[in-house]
Amino acid sequence: MPDLLGERVGFVRRIGLFQATAINMSQMCGVGPFVTIPLMVTAFGGPQAVIGFVAGAVLALADGLVWAELGASLPGAGGSYVYLREAFQYRTGKLMPFLFVWTAMLFIPLAMATGVIGFVQYLGYLWPGMSQPQGDVVGLVVTVGIVALLWGRVERIARLTVVLWTVMIAAVGLVIVAAFTHFSPERAFTLPAHAIDLTAGHFWVGFAGGLTIGVYDYLGYNTTAYMGAEIKQPGRTLPRAILFSIVGIMAIYLLLQIGTLGVVDWREMLDPHSTAGSSVASAVLERTWGRTAADAVTVLILITAVTSVMTGLLGGSRVPHDAARDRVFFRPFGTLHPRHRFPVLGLLAVAGIMAAGVLLGRHTDLATVIQLLTTVMVIVQSLAQVAAVTVLRRRQPTLRRPYRMWLYPLPSLVALVGWLVIYGYADRSAPGRHPIEWSLAWVAAGLVAFLAWARREREWPFGPKRISEEYLRGGDEGAEGEDEDAPRPRAVS
Repeated sequence: MPDLLGERVGFVRRIGLFQATAINMSQMCGVGPFVTIPLMVTAFGGPQAVIGFVAGAVLALADGLVWAELGASLPGAGGSYVYLREAFQYRTGKLMPFLFVWTAMLFIPLAMATGVIGFVQYLGYLWPGMSQPQGDVVGLVVTVGIVALLWGRVERIARLTVVLWTVMIAAVGLVIVAAFTHFSPERAFTLPAHAIDLTAGHFWVGFAGGLTIGVYDYLGYNTTAYMGAEIKQPGRTLPRAILFSIVGIMAIYLLLQIGTLGVVDWREMLDPHSTAGSSVASAVLERTWGRTAADAVTVLILITAVTSVMTGLLGGSRVPHDAARDRVFFRPFGTLHPRHRFPVLGLLAVAGIMAAGVLLGRHTDLATVIQLLTTVMVIVQSLAQVAAVTVLRRRQPTLRRPYRMWLYPLPSLVALVGWLVIYGYADRSAPGRHPIEWSLAWVAAGLVAFLAWARREREWPFGPKRISEEYLRGGDEGAEGEDEDAPRPRAVS
């Protein structure tokens, strides 16, 4: 039988609902909220920054429903690669999946790089004399250590992730409890003059910047969708893991943001060289429970940062695998470790680009990396996936859909507007960084690379389109070891 999904001799479905939710939440709530609270306050210019986290949650929920339908219907390794391949093959051949892999090999490692940057930033609280070169070395050592942790069977990594997830919950929970034991409503809810002036242009620039930071903090709700070929009963597990993780993290973030603002004056967060500006969670613990407690929780935050990066690399390393198996990316990326069944080259490549991103962010600033990775992600993945849901409903109406988007197409439209706001305001939210120009340049380079690849492989536009509706029902029903929720492959010429 053709090995189109790689499930019989490739990936094995070993990850259940609890582990999938833990993987998503661990990726979502890494060091992100601990380092972006000051960035959010800076974007809004006051404690009204909580609006950014709420807006980010709304966009994450809307986009999460897009991922839920696509992930349940097309549960293959690579996530968006599979969705875009299936949806857009009818008009543009393999262009969209190629561009997705091209851009994902940049924005996923950059997202993981921000976690390592945050690790080094919080380590500075415990090591105040750390120099710039020493911080760079620490970042590279952490990267190598995470690759070593991921060098094994996925079920062992999933169990380790659950353990580290409990550390993450403990770290966030302690910061929240400490904040609310010394909470000042006046400090948290006293807004500066004209803080919410909807007629002022600067409010909407701040809102767009805050929305970018907010959705960045929620990124990771889709991690297990990249691992669709390794999820048990994906038709039920993936939608639930996505929604459970978003709702859980939303509650955590709101408590964390409001609690922090009730302890640390927002004006102190505007100084990136102060403890409140660089290690705000440590500042909360120091001012409430003392230096010893602050040191202990900072260690937990460092573990949380490692957990987030580890789960991100776990999912991201799967992205080029399915493309390589389809010969839409370099073929060596399609090889799995002969014993542990994980994509070796994908893991090493993503980790290498992440290391370069760590050095970039360490010598510029965290906001620059966030803006760049977000704009690159939006232009190919986010906007295209919103369209993919509608395209697939029209092109593949018989596709088995264990989950259908609630209130379709409203969530798709909300996600579309949110992503357009982020992209349209990117240059104004990040003056001097030109994230739109950089994202367009990267996609343009991807188009050139695609044309060169298509000419060599004699693919469209230099050859015929090859339509392969792999996930429509077909093949042997009830084959031993297969998941009853997983669509069977059916290739057509």
